[in-house]
Amino acid sequence: MARQLDEQIVGRFPVGRRLRVLDVGMGAGTQALRLARAGHQVTGLERDTETISAVRAALAGEPEGIRERVRVVEGDGRDTGVHFLPGSFDVVLCHGVLMHVTEPDPLVAGLARMLAPDGLLSLLVRNGDAPAMRSGLRGDWTGALAAFGTTCPADDSDAGVRADRLADLTATLAGLGAPLHTWYGVRVFTDAAVDGAHVANTPGGRPDDLAALLAVEERAGRTDPYRGVASLLHLCGVRG
Repeated sequence: MARQLDEQIVGRFPVGRRLRVLDVGMGAGTQALRLARAGHQVTGLERDTETISAVRAALAGEPEGIRERVRVVEGDGRDTGVHFLPGSFDVVLCHGVLMHVTEPDPLVAGLARMLAPDGLLSLLVRNGDAPAMRSGLRGDWTGALAAFGTTCPADDSDAGVRADRLADLTATLAGLGAPLHTWYGVRVFTDAAVDGAHVANTPGGRPDDLAALLAVEERAGRTDPYRGVASLLHLCGVRG
């Protein structure tokens, strides 16, 4: 996903431009730190106090120049208008957040308002068009049947997590003036890898497996029909 995001940033903004980035629901701060190291000014909006403490601890280990480029704000992603003025950011990230929100449209609308003209919105969501894939590829036929017609997996692997359909989010983004520019699949194969498959971050994985795994996932994530059945979707909208 980081490679996909970088591809969109490089293709949209002049080389060397320091971007204003808002990371809503920044989690461990992986993307925030990565983009700050690349020279961008990053604001993270996070409501979980333990997560904020972990991010600040990670920041403490960074050089001063990088620490100065990251600001952490405690708050809910649905309240962006409380903390920031409209059009304040060139890039807005919201990764792995919509799946935990019952009504995502107000959140997405708030994110779109934060974008400056031609700004980039990056959403990472659970794929509501592929809930049967995990069960089916693992031979759980009952679970796969139960998953058809829903946006939630039949097993308990994502209990309480909702999903979004590509067509629905495409319509939402168009209505908000930040139409979908491109989209990718994320975790096309790895979520459904059969037992014993070589995956680099599991016991028995070989060091060279990671490079091959990333190459396969990156290719599949931009190729039909594979990207359409990925566990996650990475949607990139652009403010008109």
